[in-house]
Amino acid sequence: MKNVFIEGIQGMGKSTLLNRIHTAVPELQVCREGDYSPIELAWCAWMTEKKYKQILRRYEALRDEITKNTVQEQEHFVVSYTKIITDVPHFHKDLEKYEIYNGRKSLREFKEIIFSRYSGFSDTGWLFECSFLQNIMEDLILFHQLSDDEIVDFYRELYDKIKKEAFLLLYLYSDKLEDAVEIIRKERCDHQGNEMWYTLMLEYLIHSPYGEEHGYNTFEDLITHFRHRQQLELRVIREVIGGNAMVLPAKNWKMEDILPLI
Repeated sequence: MKNVFIEGIQGMGKSTLLNRIHTAVPELQVCREGDYSPIELAWCAWMTEKKYKQILRRYEALRDEITKNTVQEQEHFVVSYTKIITDVPHFHKDLEKYEIYNGRKSLREFKEIIFSRYSGFSDTGWLFECSFLQNIMEDLILFHQLSDDEIVDFYRELYDKIKKEAFLLLYLYSDKLEDAVEIIRKERCDHQGNEMWYTLMLEYLIHSPYGEEHGYNTFEDLITHFRHRQQLELRVIREVIGGNAMVLPAKNWKMEDILPLI
């Protein structure tokens, strides 16, 4: 059985596709964003034993929840902290400091961590969301500000470390990015109708080194970034992954085309 990676720009329906595949193939081990992942660290804190013990002491009231959402990997501890629902002041902001994304690691450190995790992963039968392109790609563009060619070279190196016969990437594509983003902009609101996802996504772009350098601050700028990322991700598929990827029309795919590949 393959390891299936679901990718695509925000709003393409990745979670829907993941849920449909898992329903059809329940034996796949599902790894959604924020879950503990053997290959990726999005929305997780990655820390040494010393730092981990400090966190346990600092948040004694949450010790049981923290330990329940922690996996030890040799000398490091991975905490799926966004899975912990709490109103304890500063907890999530504090744990966020130990993520490897958003420029918190040098490019060399970031690359070493990602490559090491992929190199050490030999299992099959997993279903991943945003673990190969989205989160890594955003960091390389927005915070490390690599050129397109440098990013493609990064993925060539990364892909060389993967068991290719067990790799399948499903990429959801649309040429109507504005419409897709407008839909999730309205859908991902709080009970009062405040735009939660859009506000956070735009702030994330605006305050990134790349966003600041380009003077980004509008909805159109967000679409420009997504369009660039989509083109670059398709280039990685075309030049690096080749036949181990399938580009699907967003929200218009057929399960009978997908299941035989898994």
